[in-house]
Amino acid sequence: MTSRRPLRLAAFALAFSVLAGNGLAGEADKLQSDRPLGVVELFTSQGCNSCPPADEFFTELAAKGDIVALAYHVDYWDYLGWQDTLSRKENTERQYDYMRAFGSRSVYTPQAVINGRSHVNGASRRDVDGALARMEKSGEGMRVGIKVSRTSDRVMIDTGDAGTGPSDAHVVIVYFDPPQTVTIAKGENTGRSMTYWNAVSAIQTAGMWHGKAQRYELPLSEISKKKGGCAVLLQSVGKDGLPGPILGAAFIRKP
Repeated sequence: MTSRRPLRLAAFALAFSVLAGNGLAGEADKLQSDRPLGVVELFTSQGCNSCPPADEFFTELAAKGDIVALAYHVDYWDYLGWQDTLSRKENTERQYDYMRAFGSRSVYTPQAVINGRSHVNGASRRDVDGALARMEKSGEGMRVGIKVSRTSDRVMIDTGDAGTGPSDAHVVIVYFDPPQTVTIAKGENTGRSMTYWNAVSAIQTAGMWHGKAQRYELPLSEISKKKGGCAVLLQSVGKDGLPGPILGAAFIRKP
């Protein structure tokens, strides 16, 4: 399924405390083990009859401990008769931003964006697994380690050094809902009952990273008040403001 509706990027802000990176360089080796295989961002819709196989495959990805899997429910198929209960305008905007970044002429569902670098059919296990393996082998995987820890009142996010390649990125916090089972009463998937995992509910740009080991602090209350979970993405951004390669990622586990 495709759509060509132009949309504008929405900006988010989050009060984020950044501590000096001095003394964190020694953490680089420790961060090596905190790198997932990759990031899979699935753009999907409850109103798309091509999406259930992708949603089912995504459930497997979300259950793996070595992949940061995030599902962005979009709203442009709502006109087919069923309003996606998890869709958000900002999710659709993120997909359109990727479309422009990739030089594509349209968006589609189910679309899986791998490491912010390329996109494949989200229902194709071969294409998704192949892209993850290929990027890991070619050095386009998660090359910057991220370690998440917490105290009684805050979450600490420690990033490693850039090494070679892009050295500027946004620190992006992605919030997602707990698993939800939805019975679809109208539209192309009428009668289906699906359980959706890691449906994105908010995206916030929390700060900047400039290639050096650094620590960021987030109030624990920001995490605790959410019903689901969240992930942190270290994502480069082009001069045009469009999303680029994801250099590192990690889940921020709730207490």
